[in-house]
Amino acid sequence: MKGYLKFYKDLPWILRLIFAIIPITAWINAVCYRLAKGHIIAGVLCIFFGFNIVWIIDLISVILCGKPVVFAN
Repeated sequence: MKGYLKFYKDLPWILRLIFAIIPITAWINAVCYRLAKGHIIAGVLCIFFGFNIVWIIDLISVILCGKPVVFAN
């Protein structure tokens, strides 16, 4: 999973934004990113609530900070 973090950090901001806009890729990214950061509970919660709540929060945080920051620090 550490390889995923490196892959995600190496992406240009515009690709991270595109991944955050598309719901399926945003959901997969939310789960993988949080699990790779070691936040197991947040990763599991993203599986169940990723499409409605976490997707909007991640979209805003990618626009403002360039990466998902809520439940992933």
